[in-house]
Amino acid sequence: MPSSRPDSLPAARTGARLLVDQLLIQGVRRLYCVPGESYLAVLDALADCADRLQVVVNRHESGSAFMAEAEAKLTGQPGVAFVTRGPGATNAAIGVHTAAQDSTPLVLFIGQVGSDARDREAFQEIDYRAMFGGIAKWVVRIDRADRIPELVARAFQTATSGRPGPVVVELPEDMLAASTRVADALRHRPVGTAPGAQQLELLRSLLADAHRPLVLAGGSGWTTQACADLRRFAEAHALPVTCAFRRQDLYDNRLPNYAGDVGIAINPRLAARVREADLLLALGARLDEMTSSGYTLIEAPVPMQTLVHAHADAAELGRVFQPALAIQATPPELAAALAALAPPTAPRWAAATRQARTEYEQWQARPAVYADATPALDLWEVVQILRRALPADAIVANGAGNFATWGHRFWRYAGLRTQLAPVSGAMGYGVPAAIAAKIAAPERSVVCLAGDGDFLMTGQELATAVAQRAGVLLLVFNNGLYGTIRMHQEREFPGRPYATALANPDFAALARAHGAFGTRAASTEEFSQALPAALAHLQAQRTPALIELACDPEVITPNATLATLRSAAVPRGN
Repeated sequence: MPSSRPDSLPAARTGARLLVDQLLIQGVRRLYCVPGESYLAVLDALADCADRLQVVVNRHESGSAFMAEAEAKLTGQPGVAFVTRGPGATNAAIGVHTAAQDSTPLVLFIGQVGSDARDREAFQEIDYRAMFGGIAKWVVRIDRADRIPELVARAFQTATSGRPGPVVVELPEDMLAASTRVADALRHRPVGTAPGAQQLELLRSLLADAHRPLVLAGGSGWTTQACADLRRFAEAHALPVTCAFRRQDLYDNRLPNYAGDVGIAINPRLAARVREADLLLALGARLDEMTSSGYTLIEAPVPMQTLVHAHADAAELGRVFQPALAIQATPPELAAALAALAPPTAPRWAAATRQARTEYEQWQARPAVYADATPALDLWEVVQILRRALPADAIVANGAGNFATWGHRFWRYAGLRTQLAPVSGAMGYGVPAAIAAKIAAPERSVVCLAGDGDFLMTGQELATAVAQRAGVLLLVFNNGLYGTIRMHQEREFPGRPYATALANPDFAALARAHGAFGTRAASTEEFSQALPAALAHLQAQRTPALIELACDPEVITPNATLATLRSAAVPRGN
C-alpha cells in the first residue's frame, strides 16, 4: 500500500496553488472569468500555469458562465468559470440556471469572504447554499485547504455523473492563502449506466407490435459514437427520428429518416405524428414543457402512446409521464445497446417514415407569412444563403427570441455539436456561446444568430472575441422590438403594445468600434453582398464580423405577422 507518512506527501502548497493543480488533474485546460479580489491568490497561481491552462477574461460574469456552459456542450467536458463574491456570483447565476435546465456539466468557483468575517453580512457576502441550492446539483464551501483535492474531485464527479449539471464551489479567501501538505486526487470518471437485458427484450417486443413508432432524441451526454449508434438503430429499423427542443444536432438533419424537431412552433403535421404514435421512444429527453408543447403532445400522467422513456437520471422516469417501459441509462450505453438490437425484416412503418421526411421538407419551404408580399430582407432566403456559404459542420449558436425560429426551422444541423442553444430560454446566450465555440474549436466556422434585444444583453463580449481573435460571424436581427413579448401582447392584448419597443444603436458601428468588421443589410441583395465580405474578413483577420439585419417588425414569425395576430386575437379585459 502507498505510504501515508508526511514525508511521502508533496511539498506544502497554498490552497490556491493546490486548487489550480487539481484543475489540471481534472483535465481543465481553459477557464472563463472576471477577475475579483476575493480570489486574487488563485489568479496568482494561474499565472504560473499559463502554458497549461488558458484563462479567458470576460467583460461580465454572465459571459463567463455562458461561455463555460457552451464549451461543455461543445466538448463534452465540464466547463469551468471563476467569479468573485456577491455581484459576481449573482451575475453568473444565469449560466448556472442554463446549465441546470440544459443538463450541462459546469463547475462554478466563487470567491468568498474570509472565515473571520463569515455570517456578519460582510462586504459582498452571500449564503451560496441558499442562493444556488435550488438549481445546482451540489453547493459546497471548502473550509480547509487540505480538503481541496477531495472536494474538487467530487465537484467534477457530481457535475458529470447521472444527469449532468452545475456544481458551485465556494472559496473563502483565507483558505486560499493557507498552506498544507496533502496528496492530489485522481481524475474524475463519469459513471455510465446501461439498459438491462430484460428491458431490451421488452423494447424489442414493443417494436415488433408497433405500427406507428417514433423516436424522440434529446438530453445531454451524447457522444459522436452514441449518435452514430443511434443512427444505426434508427436506420436498421427504418424509424422516423425527431429531436427535442434545441437538441437538433443529435441526428443529422440531412438524413432521409429525420422528421424534424419537437419544440416551439412545431410543424403541425409532426405534432400530429407525436400524438398519434402508438410507440414513442424518448431517448435521453426529459420531456419538458417545450418539448411536449406545454404537456399537450403527451398526456400526463398516463400517455395515450406506449411510452418508452430512457434517461440517465432515475428521478426523471415517471416524474411527469408514466412510461410503459422506463430505462435508466446514459446515452452512450443506451445507444450501443439499441444498435445491437436485431431489426425486423420488413418494418410496416417504412412508408410512414418516408412521408414524415416529406412533411419535414415541406415545412422547410418558403413560409406562409410571405404569401402576400415578401419584405425587402427575406429572412428565409438569408438562411438559404448561409447554408450555401458555410460548411455543413458550422456551429450555429443563438440566444432566445422569435428570431431564433428562423434558424431552428430552416437550418439543417449536420450532426453532434453543431448547435449551441439554451434549452433554458436564456436571452444573451448566443454571443458568448459562439465566442467560446470559436476559442475551443478555432478550425470550425461559427455563426451566431442574435436578436437586437438578445445581443445587447451580452454584446460587450465582442471585446473578449477581439482580444482572443475569435473570428465568429454575428447576425443581429434588428426589428426594434422585444419580439416574442410583442407577439404575446398582440395575442392577449391586441392593439395595446407597451414596453416592448427598443431604441437601438448602430450595431455595425458598434462592431467597428470594438475592432471587428461591421456592416448593415436592409435587403436580401445587400445581405448576399455583405456575407462574402464578412467571411473574407474572418479569413484574413480572425476577428469577429457582424452583419446587422434590418428586419421588418411586421414579420414576427415565419407563420404570422403582427397584423394577423392582432386580427385573430380575442380581446380580454385589463
